[in-house]
Amino acid sequence: MAKRSFDIFFSFFALLVLAGPLLLCYLIVSLDTLSNGLFLQTRVGQFGKPFTILKFRTIHPQSGKVSEIGTFFRRSKIDELPQLLNVLMGNMSLVGPRPDVVGYYDTLEGEDRKVLELKPGITCAASIKYANEEEILSEQPNPLTYNDTVIFPDKVKMNLDYYYNHTFLGDLKILWATFFKPSNT
Repeated sequence: MAKRSFDIFFSFFALLVLAGPLLLCYLIVSLDTLSNGLFLQTRVGQFGKPFTILKFRTIHPQSGKVSEIGTFFRRSKIDELPQLLNVLMGNMSLVGPRPDVVGYYDTLEGEDRKVLELKPGITCAASIKYANEEEILSEQPNPLTYNDTVIFPDKVKMNLDYYYNHTFLGDLKILWATFFKPSNT
């Protein structure tokens, strides 16, 4: 209950404070991509139920390529800020396993499925560790295989650790690390 209350308070306050900049970002990406500046995608949520995640659009719909502004938004994680609405609506939390596309978390088996009992989050220890995941994958000869055999299993392991050991103080530490990442991350 305290976690949900904190999620509501923080996301409402953040949306209130960031309303102007969020609107400006929406206008910028709408002009940049010549489309609706919001990107909506189905992700796997708590208990495996699908939900629609909100992000700022970073890819031109016609070319399928990430724009320069989109690259900046992705690197700075500004593209993730609309997810504060997902938190306020209750289908995400501030801290929890990042929601994945269909075909990953929803296919977990055995104890690994416990990850699905958690509400997905905007940030988690795994997302901090793999903040540069796109860069890591771009350096691999077979990015999909590397993701499926190295990164994804490590994320599942980290998220299971969170499942068994999460606390409110631990969530605050993850939020702090998200905003003030160590230089080696």
